[in-house]
Amino acid sequence: MKLREKTPVRTNEVEHQADYHAYREQLKVDFNCRCGYCDDKDVPRSASFEIDHFIPQKIDNTKETDYNNLVYACKSCNNAKRAKWPTGDKTRPNDGKKGWIDPCSEAYDAQFERSDDGRILPKTELGSWMYENLKLWKKQHEILWNYEKLEKHINELVALLEANKLPAEQKDNLILLYQKQCRILNSLYEA
Repeated sequence: MKLREKTPVRTNEVEHQADYHAYREQLKVDFNCRCGYCDDKDVPRSASFEIDHFIPQKIDNTKETDYNNLVYACKSCNNAKRAKWPTGDKTRPNDGKKGWIDPCSEAYDAQFERSDDGRILPKTELGSWMYENLKLWKKQHEILWNYEKLEKHINELVALLEANKLPAEQKDNLILLYQKQCRILNSLYEA
């Protein structure tokens, strides 16, 4: 299964901002409210999403406010990536074995896939390097993916309930699913 349903695309002509934080809302839209690296959805935790500099500032500080160098990222991926830049060359994000691929590139999608249970899996040598360095093996990515799928099913059942097309006995199942969803989300924040 694909890592993500939709590849993020940065808006082309964004008005230049003196502070890269001013791009947050546009990045959120361009990255589909998802982390560019792991594809975790920012709802309900958008406050824990940050702005990553794809080419780290210590490698090229001229890109600090360059919109095309910014990535909407969850705190986990942003902290894991930090200023790592294995090639040391700002013009070479990777050497084919180590380094990064811009998450707005279609080539990023070729590096990973999802298992049926939501785990992120690397598909290439470069993907394996990114997988380890972004810590995409963390259980939270699998939990959040499953949480999102569960939320989708609950919403479908609620729609049937509201349209009076949900059999009465399914109402209890809906409540149980909702309670399970709440426990999953709470366990993630307690971890």
